Amino acid sequence: MEIVGALKRFGKEDTNRQPFWRRGARKAPEMTVAVDNISLTVQRGEIFGLLGANGSGKSTFIRLISTLLIPDGGTLRVFGHDVSREERTVRRMINRVSVEASFFKKLSALENLMYAARLYDLHPNVAREQAVFILRKLGLNEKRLGEPLEHMSRGMQQKVAIARGLLTSPVLLLLDEPTTGLDPRSKQDVQKFILQMRREHATTVFLTTHDMDEADRLCDRIAIIDEGRIVALDTPENLKLAVGASNGKNGTTTMEDVFMAYTGKSLDDDFEPSEDFDGE
Repeated sequence: MEIVGALKRFGKEDTNRQPFWRRGARKAPEMTVAVDNISLTVQRGEIFGLLGANGSGKSTFIRLISTLLIPDGGTLRVFGHDVSREERTVRRMINRVSVEASFFKKLSALENLMYAARLYDLHPNVAREQAVFILRKLGLNEKRLGEPLEHMSRGMQQKVAIARGLLTSPVLLLLDEPTTGLDPRSKQDVQKFILQMRREHATTVFLTTHDMDEADRLCDRIAIIDEGRIVALDTPENLKLAVGASNGKNGTTTMEDVFMAYTGKSLDDDFEPSEDFDGE
């Protein structure tokens, strides 16, 4: 995956009524730059992490990669395919799991997965076998596969969302805070399966997370985004070594120390601009 100069802005024109002598005039729109000239490359089979506080631009960035948003500048390619000009090809290569995953809540977990499989032209028998296998690996009891999703906990629904993302064995798997709401055991189940997917299928994973330990454990490299810009990018170990050398905490530096050193923020600061952002 190759990104060069990615740019995304949001804004809203001020439509307040003007004096009669300026009727028809409008103020210039107030624009917010959510993704500001980002360039990076993610190698095939790499697990790449993106860390940022709320409002830093990380979710907007992942939506650009997944073709859900159109960039205002720059180029984004998924293994040679431009996300703007070859949208359908890119969508066949990727799958996305987000913290706000949507379902048909009246349908069961298995029915939701079988519906997703049909959208990707997977054979029903193969899809069913794969769905049961993935859900079992994620720690979901097979007896509950026929239970309506509306009867399941938030954490169990998230497991189904992750299974849906893995069902198609995507070349690029976009994980936008996938383990939010999961208990520690379930998080471990998900993390183990992500590593297994990379090991057995050379799946490339692009991960955003609020869990610093998760990023440290899973990611080959980590980028830190702040106010729409990448402020640090390296392996977890090198990032900790660099910060440890500057603060005298060599050997005990954590990813949380790294994040604070580069951004001066907590993960809960601000808010995440979206396609509905209105500048307020």
